Amino acid sequence: MLIRAFHRHDLVPLTELTIDTFRPFYEESFRPLVGEVVFANQHGDWREDYRRQVAGLHAPERHAHVAVAEAEDGLAGYVAWTVAPERRNGSVTLLAVRARHRRNHVGTALCEHAFQEMRALGAKVVEIGTGGDPFHAPARALYEALGCTPLPVTVYYRRL
Repeated sequence: MLIRAFHRHDLVPLTELTIDTFRPFYEESFRPLVGEVVFANQHGDWREDYRRQVAGLHAPERHAHVAVAEAEDGLAGYVAWTVAPERRNGSVTLLAVRARHRRNHVGTALCEHAFQEMRALGAKVVEIGTGGDPFHAPARALYEALGCTPLPVTVYYRRL
């Protein structure tokens, strides 16, 4: 596996990977959990939201970076992160791994790559967020295996 810097030609495949990765969460987990009104308000246009977000992930002038993992059979995943130099803080923005490459340490390699790059940019601490629902259990396990400490947070939604 090769981990390399983002290139503009990566935008469409990374956007598609992001949508494929998170579709089960939005459509099979979040929507049934919160109902149609909350879903529509919070994430009703989640695909377009990702199209916009992914397009802006790599902006080195804003200390925002993306690294791509390539395997023999193509794109395996990617990680996006930012660094706030004045706070010496890094943040993983997005991590997505193609389904057939999960459980093969691609996520670990991508995170370790991002951590190394953050250190090189002066970060002393990294923040990674994920959901507490069953869909995000593999992400929580990965982050804890990487030595991250979970912070219990609860978010409530209610239809008005």
